[in-house]
Amino acid sequence: MRIDPISEHILHILLQDGRISNLDLAERVGLSPSACLRRVVALEKAGVIRGYRAILDPRQMGVGIVAYITVGLSQHTKPAQEAFERAMERAPEVRECHNVTGAVEYLLRVEAADLAAYKAFHTEVLGTLPQVQSLTTYVVIGSPKDERA
Repeated sequence: MRIDPISEHILHILLQDGRISNLDLAERVGLSPSACLRRVVALEKAGVIRGYRAILDPRQMGVGIVAYITVGLSQHTKPAQEAFERAMERAPEVRECHNVTGAVEYLLRVEAADLAAYKAFHTEVLGTLPQVQSLTTYVVIGSPKDERA
């Protein structure tokens, strides 16, 4: 699907406020409400818009620590990767798991209630996986820009 400047503007606004009414969205992009809705529906059907989400306040959800962890595997095989990915799917602390290029195989975003909960995850989950060779943790101390939805 070709994304023209009007559709790009629609997407930019929806990234900022996914709950905006079609009437307000149409007004902001300079379209009639019906033309705007047709574009949004077309973007959804084409898979450009995959869904809408609530953005939760981690502190209100009991999250006191956010950490990024790089993970190096001891084996660079498909079964080792699949086993690691299955383990990450089962771990509720892992909010994102990315297979990346570079010196390590994975980058995780982990959320935990506190340092003790993070340590338990680090020791009892990551520390028990036979495919894990190296771990490096980066604890988030602030997020001046975060556009994840």
